[in-house]
Amino acid sequence: MTEGERTALPAPPRDDDDLPRFIAELGLPGIVDVHVHFLPERMLDKVWAYFDAAEAHYGTAWPVHYRTPEPDRVATLERLGVRAFAPLVYPHKPGMGRWLTEWVTAFAARTPAAVPTATLFPEPGVADYLGAAVDAGARAVKVHVQVGGFDPRDPLLRPAWGLLADAGVPAIVHCGHGPVPGRYTGLDVFAEVLAEHPRLPVVLAHAGMPDFGGALSLAHRYDDVHLDTTMVGTAFTERMAPLPADWPAQLAGVADRVVLGTDFPNIPYPYAEQIRAVAGWAAADDRLGTSFLRSVLHDAPARLLALR
Repeated sequence: MTEGERTALPAPPRDDDDLPRFIAELGLPGIVDVHVHFLPERMLDKVWAYFDAAEAHYGTAWPVHYRTPEPDRVATLERLGVRAFAPLVYPHKPGMGRWLTEWVTAFAARTPAAVPTATLFPEPGVADYLGAAVDAGARAVKVHVQVGGFDPRDPLLRPAWGLLADAGVPAIVHCGHGPVPGRYTGLDVFAEVLAEHPRLPVVLAHAGMPDFGGALSLAHRYDDVHLDTTMVGTAFTERMAPLPADWPAQLAGVADRVVLGTDFPNIPYPYAEQIRAVAGWAAADDRLGTSFLRSVLHDAPARLLALR
């Protein structure tokens, strides 16, 4: 980063209301967020009830910051300057993958800023409904190993992984141990999937939290592995999964494959906190700077989601 780039870094957003100013000073048309959750209302109510009991599950309170009706949440993203987002859904048992994929396809069709997505579960017919979604334009697929409690190496998923690799559609995969380990979480487990499908485009959700080093290792090993920023580096998460002190320096080698994710609306703090964390990384290493900010917040996720 040159001296001119260093001085050109805009001041981080003070709060949500200040985000449009920050985006404009970066010269961006808006933010692209690859990790946002919209779910059928009854299912979302259960997710929020789970977070209401977070002290029992995680040992800390987790107040959902954007606990509003669906139209208000869509309007909030627009007000924040999010020009496009990937609405992610995920099943926790067999039989849910198809109807959740159909639900989110309909949601994206009626929501201009939402890109079509899909999900999967290791079950008979997974490649059929996933293939139909990809043919219909799905641009990302959510895979939640922790919530689903399934083995990503399950033979039932081999055709699905191959389908996504051939189509170039990224899988946004929560396979790290954070916030609590699951039966099949761990980057070493998912590394076996990548070894079998090395061309599979993957976004390691939460940058593999808490195994940030393992996530970076996979990104160095496979050209189509990305890291998303979801909850990474915020004050809330630093208490549970602190970043290594040299995190910005470590990002420099994969800077063009870091993409914005936030977990909106289920985060326990304002959206701007995630953007401030990314801005802090950009300011901390001379190889990052404004070009890194523009890439993370817009260019890299727009490319990943095939936005025009």
